[in-house]
Parts: sequence; C-alpha cells; structure tokens
Amino acid sequence: MTNAALILIDWQQGFDDHIYWGGNRNNPNAEENALKILDQWRAQNLPIFHCIHNSLDPNSLLRIEKPSGQLKPGFEPRGNEPLIVKNVNSCFIGTDLEDQIKQSKLNNFVICGLTTNHCVSTTTRMAGNLGFDVSLIADACATFDRTGLDGKVIDAETIHQISLANIHNEFCVVRNTVDILG
Repeated sequence: MTNAALILIDWQQGFDDHIYWGGNRNNPNAEENALKILDQWRAQNLPIFHCIHNSLDPNSLLRIEKPSGQLKPGFEPRGNEPLIVKNVNSCFIGTDLEDQIKQSKLNNFVICGLTTNHCVSTTTRMAGNLGFDVSLIADACATFDRTGLDGKVIDAETIHQISLANIHNEFCVVRNTVDILG
C-alpha cells in the first residue's frame, strides 16, 4: 500500500472504559496494530487523516474538551497530519475529509479505528459509495458487546465479524495488518 492515504478513526481515550460501551471489547491488539500501520505511513511520508468524534451529548465520554475525548497516546497528529472533528458516525458528514482526500490525489486508502460496527463501518460504507478504493484492517479495529432487541447480549467478536462480513467486497476489501505491512 505505497500509494494510499490512512484514515484513523476515533482512537480516543474514552473507549478504554469498556463497561460504558457495553463491556467485553474484542481485539485487544487493535491499538498495537494500528500504531504499526501509522508508523509505516509516517516512515513513507504518506497522507494520514486523524478523525475524532466530538459527541453532541454533553455527558458522552467522546467530548473533545474532556480527557476521555482526547486521542490515545501515540495517535496524536504530527506535522501536517490533519485532525478531522466529526459529530456523527461518518467521517465524511459535516467535515472536509472528502475534499482533503481528493487534494491528496489518491483514490485509495486504508481505514482502522473504533468501533467496527459504528464509525468504522459507516465511514467505510460512505467511502465505497463515494467511489474510493478502501482497505479496512480487521485486526486494527475493535468493538464491544451489545444487547440485542430481545435483551440477549451479543458478544463483541460476533459483532465485529458480522460487521466485517457485511461490508467486505461490497464497500471495501477487509485485510489484516500483515497484509498491509507486507
């Protein structure tokens, strides 16, 4: 992936509160894998876009004025790496991300972040619909348990795998870190 932009989604400290988000987060190595990808992009001087969620709910952990709304250590933008602030699940709605990607003259990019079934999936779906070629990195994303409509808990790994299966070869190609890093 020597000619692709990297989009990092919502690597915010508030996601460390697993109970708040439903408990039992899957993929405990997601941050480690995402940082490896970020390091390679920086080493190759490729475009990097950091997206962060600023919830409209004043009680949310994902408010950028709160410590929990800040990026996790190692994910902070450097140099000319833009920070895209969004208020909804898609990194494209209400932001200039699409314009910035087009200015980079790249039509393909790599996505990783939190959470697989929310902002990662929504952004990936929109990117595919906008005509971009997207690789989504499965082992550099994660999610949490959710309670179904019937009151039963659906485990995070099942949600993660179903979310990936729903978008693979439709809106993106799902890959793993080793596929990207070579």
